[in-house]
Amino acid sequence: MKRPVAAHNTPAPIRKERNIQFSKFPPGQVPEASDYLAQVERVEAEPIVEKRAVGVAYDLREHSLQELEGVLEDRGYHLDNTLMSKLRRALIYYVEETQLHNLGAPEKPLKHSQSAAYTQAWERHPHGDHDDTPPEWREYR
Repeated sequence: MKRPVAAHNTPAPIRKERNIQFSKFPPGQVPEASDYLAQVERVEAEPIVEKRAVGVAYDLREHSLQELEGVLEDRGYHLDNTLMSKLRRALIYYVEETQLHNLGAPEKPLKHSQSAAYTQAWERHPHGDHDDTPPEWREYR
């Protein structure tokens, strides 16, 4: 499968394909939610009725799964809340958030930023032979 070549100034899209799981009740949510998500700009949505899910495809630079699911919940849809679904959802949220954070991260190497943080902490930390005991108490015999 050939991928489209991105222009030099525009970053390549980060395409994500996910399934949004819905609870059993109320019935009929999947087609409605799919129609609603299909109207969102730059989101592809397809109902998967037999799995009670909507397949979505989006560019991570423009949308995230957390955003899409949040919009659905705000509109009154009920997502699947089994433990496995919650864990999967939390992992995807974390991965997407981390990926977006890393895309906007500064270009300086990690070791330099780490050593700078330790240097600043060392400068603020009292070190050496500092003793808060008054001198007359130190000399007491």
